[in-house]
Amino acid sequence: MALKAVHVSDVPNLDQVPENAALALCSTRFRTGISDDEIRTYKFPKFLVMGHRGSGMNKLQSPDPRMKFIKENSVLCFNEAAKFPIDFVEFDVQVTKDDYPVIYHDNFILHEDKGAIVENRVTEITLAEFLSYGPQKEPGNEGKPLFRKTNDGRIFEWKVEQDAPLCTLEEVFRNVDQRLGFNIELKFDDHVVYKEEELSRIIQVILKLTRVSSFSCWVVFENAKGRAVMFSSFQPDVVQLVRKLQSTYPVYFLTNGGCEIYNDIRRNSLEEAINLCLASGLLGIVSEVKAIFRNPGAVGRINDSRLSLITYGQLNNLAEVVYMQHVMGVEGVIVVLVKEISESVSELTKPEGEEGEEKGRMQVVKGKPQFSNDEQLSFLLKKANTRDSALIHILDTL
Repeated sequence: MALKAVHVSDVPNLDQVPENAALALCSTRFRTGISDDEIRTYKFPKFLVMGHRGSGMNKLQSPDPRMKFIKENSVLCFNEAAKFPIDFVEFDVQVTKDDYPVIYHDNFILHEDKGAIVENRVTEITLAEFLSYGPQKEPGNEGKPLFRKTNDGRIFEWKVEQDAPLCTLEEVFRNVDQRLGFNIELKFDDHVVYKEEELSRIIQVILKLTRVSSFSCWVVFENAKGRAVMFSSFQPDVVQLVRKLQSTYPVYFLTNGGCEIYNDIRRNSLEEAINLCLASGLLGIVSEVKAIFRNPGAVGRINDSRLSLITYGQLNNLAEVVYMQHVMGVEGVIVVLVKEISESVSELTKPEGEEGEEKGRMQVVKGKPQFSNDEQLSFLLKKANTRDSALIHILDTL
């Protein structure tokens, strides 16, 4: 693992916040000041749909125009997502060299200079430099054209149908539809070794207070103002430290559940994820959906441990797969195809109270099929083996 272990017991607790600080998530999801036991028995009042990087991530190499419609991780993209029946948007936060939390997924930001592609690490440039890329807010100003590198090393100019300026975390809190909750992923580079004090400083900048140009600016606590907020990260030390530094907002551990292998064994299975959450007081797990179907028994163990479970991944762009997870006991999904999946979920489920089951749960619309665990897996395998057009389309374009 690249991150250096942090002795969280040595870090001062930052739970003391101003009286007007935001409450936990929101009244229909979480309350502030409740005990760990109360948090672990909590169930979301409905099946959640979260937009991945807003109304959907960008894949510049994809032939699917939906992958290049609106600039991901932008205020415009988040507000576009708010037009659909979703609950949260998920986005990535990094901290610039001069301590500003900004919204950006990739570790490096690319532009062209004299015919050559220049890569700069987001955390090693200032806010002004970061905002100089892409479309500019001021009329008449032109920013540096953005480029993006794919996992296989290809480079594309970042062109989308509806472009938008890059933005800060503070701008997102102030300018995005208040109805939307925020799933804030704390982004760290797996290939960087962070010193303990640096890791703590970055998290504190995002969580609470950053000093810029001789004035103080509250970030999450000041700007949330009742908005639903949760934190997540793939880095075990980060989620432990966030939970140690505050208890106002719930913290989730992101894992691919063994789909990839890391030096840190805590990242390599759903069992290790369960152990980490229970030992650290985390609310739950955000897992790659493939790990859930490879190990469906883990869903029951997660539920029995009174942990929440949300999933992400390519398969979540198939309505049948999302519905199957709802039946299995998964509490929510992060999706790219926000319009299609949110509308499908709305059709498949309806609020508790009309011919409902137990209070606080969603129920299946009358007439929809019910699956046992074996039938769920059989159905998924049939979908995969027949390679229907929807599955081919999703896997080929994402």
